[in-house]
Amino acid sequence: MLPSRYFADLTQPEIAAQFKKNPLVILPCGSIEQHGPHLPTGTDTFAANVIGHAVAVRMDGLVLPATPFGVTPMHMPFEGTITLSPDTYMRVAIETCMSTAKHGAKYLLILNWHEGNIPSLAIAAESLHRDHGMTVLTVQACYVAEELYGHSCNGLTHGGEIEALAVLAFRPELVHLDRIDNSSDHTHGHKMDKLRRTRTFQPVLTDIRSIAPTGWFGSPQHASAEKGQKMLVDISDAIARYAREIFRQLDTVQGGTAEIKHLRQVR
Repeated sequence: MLPSRYFADLTQPEIAAQFKKNPLVILPCGSIEQHGPHLPTGTDTFAANVIGHAVAVRMDGLVLPATPFGVTPMHMPFEGTITLSPDTYMRVAIETCMSTAKHGAKYLLILNWHEGNIPSLAIAAESLHRDHGMTVLTVQACYVAEELYGHSCNGLTHGGEIEALAVLAFRPELVHLDRIDNSSDHTHGHKMDKLRRTRTFQPVLTDIRSIAPTGWFGSPQHASAEKGQKMLVDISDAIARYAREIFRQLDTVQGGTAEIKHLRQVR
């Protein structure tokens, strides 16, 4: 049994053996950006990593050491934000996964928690499939969280309860619920988020202050480590279940090999 699912924790022989057993890698994608006075700037990266690890356990895969940074110029008006250009981010994602493909990785699950990464990851996924032969599936984990917990957490908000729960499931000491202060207006925030998340129209907003003048909005005061662990289980169960089936379907229509049998549920 592997001592860890994190790629960077393992030795070369352990990784080589795992690729022969099950050639699945998971790329967690997040960002470093301000999340108000109560959540760390690494919130999105922490969320992607902890969910990625839970999915890796369920699907018998490895979690790649992705860059902690993302494409987040929207948050640059506030200190604590570090952004990459879309092209730089895309190249880092491609070259990270391309390296594993050369050593035997064949299935790639891109697990993203930051909306600003979506366009760059779409291009990277296309390249990794067409140019490097990987079977690729991208999962917007933040939207999975919204589907499962939006009704009980006042939606997916920047710095709200869903994001607090994600960090509580990974690094609870970094969540400071006693510092919650100055949330922007919820009605306006939800209205602007809804405007930019439709399938048909996608406006470009100058920065996060168009949504939340204080940089964040939501109701994280009811978050707890126990609820965070439950959310982690529910999200990772859902992602593993659907990802397993989608990979099987892709193998059927794209002429994959019998190796998909390894994408079994491991608990």
